[in-house]
Amino acid sequence: MNGLREAYQRLVVTRGTGDLGLDPRRCARPTLVLITKPFPGLYPPERIAAGLTVATSSLRRPGPDVLNPNVKGLNYLNNVLARMEASRQGADEALMLDGRGFVSEATADNVFLVESDRVVTPPTAWTLPGITRAVVLEIAEAEGIETEERPLTLYDVYNADEVFLTGTAAGVVPVSTVDGRTIGRGRPGPMAIHLAEAFDEAAHEDGVPLDAEPEEVTG
Repeated sequence: MNGLREAYQRLVVTRGTGDLGLDPRRCARPTLVLITKPFPGLYPPERIAAGLTVATSSLRRPGPDVLNPNVKGLNYLNNVLARMEASRQGADEALMLDGRGFVSEATADNVFLVESDRVVTPPTAWTLPGITRAVVLEIAEAEGIETEERPLTLYDVYNADEVFLTGTAAGVVPVSTVDGRTIGRGRPGPMAIHLAEAFDEAAHEDGVPLDAEPEEVTG
């Protein structure tokens, strides 16, 4: 309807209109909002080309006993505060740990490491199982790249050959430094570059073409 062929879309479901109380039963019907805008890109192209600078936040990611991290919700206050903390340190992004001190995710992205040609990422017990994260794992496995999901420490991050982030609005974004420590050679590594190109290709080839006839919805 708006003529966009390359766009960012987000569906937001609220509990609907009602009073200011906390009981959702007082809201009879939910409200559905569809946001569609030109694809923004979460980080400036020049920062992606150089590799992001990341700082570990002092704020911890809420655990599953507090708020289910597998839910794609809009309770971003924790993430916003962490991002503000990173900005005050002059960093592009914040790295968040879970309540046990293991690496969880960035404020809006999942985290990956590269160790001797093996792609490693934290499990999703304390982390959002992102769609882009899943696609990158599928691409890597299809190409015969070894993948592993395991708890990661900051020691693992600092000593990784590469670090990169994944997210819907980010794609695959390399990281050059974490907490002032140079990662690998301090510039985007070959694995991140390759997976970024492969993901971009998959994003343009997969899915239903815009000019295809819509499927009839029944039921």
